[in-house]
Amino acid sequence: MFAEERQQQIAELVTGTGRVSVTMLAERFRITTETIRRDLATLETAGTVRRVHGGAVAADRFSTSEESINERTIQRPDQKLRIAEAALALIPHGKSGSILLDAGSTTEALADLLSRRPAEVSPNSAPELVVITHAVPIAARLASAPGIALQILGGRVRGLTQAAVGQATVDAAQRLRPDIAFIGTNGINASFGLSTPDPEEAAVKAAFVHSARRIVVLADSSKLDTETLVQFASLKDLDTLITDSEPGPELTAALTDAGVDVVIA
Repeated sequence: MFAEERQQQIAELVTGTGRVSVTMLAERFRITTETIRRDLATLETAGTVRRVHGGAVAADRFSTSEESINERTIQRPDQKLRIAEAALALIPHGKSGSILLDAGSTTEALADLLSRRPAEVSPNSAPELVVITHAVPIAARLASAPGIALQILGGRVRGLTQAAVGQATVDAAQRLRPDIAFIGTNGINASFGLSTPDPEEAAVKAAFVHSARRIVVLADSSKLDTETLVQFASLKDLDTLITDSEPGPELTAALTDAGVDVVIA
């Protein structure tokens, strides 16, 4: 295969998956990693890809780029539903307790499942699950759900994510100790941990991570091996990662070293 043909195929892989690793490409094309790095350098010069540690991402995937919650909700719906179903299984049914739902399209899918879960039938009043959130779409879904006591954290609502942010939100989160926090992320990386493009969103997420007794991250595979601008947690802060495909070798090793339980939905 000519170099130009191989580079075209690499560009198509990056476009289709969002990210490729040098090791994966070397195995796929049965050539050395040095040759793959030269291919990636050529593609970066042409503006087709952007090189990152261990591989390359699509040229438009910058650390500050962020889609709206409405755009993200319609992307990868099947994967997000599977992740949400696996997360729902972690929430005891018919028992009291408390959970925190971070803003995001996958946590919103979890809220939708939670809102449709039938309440326990009991001659006495059934125990309520306390659900805490700062996300307007999640609050709207759960406001009248049976068996749920909804608590909304206030603050300035950021239009792009439709979530409350700011010091008031951070302060409110720090005064709570929910049983489980279900956290969304824009990126999860072996060395950089969890990240998001916006500093105010990062501050709220960091407060959530440090407040809850158990941290469960919901991230579809497009977030794996990705870095965005602001780190809000390290891998050692996490208890569980629920995703839809096996992470790459480097991330898998880092998650194992950090003691994170990985669930493939």
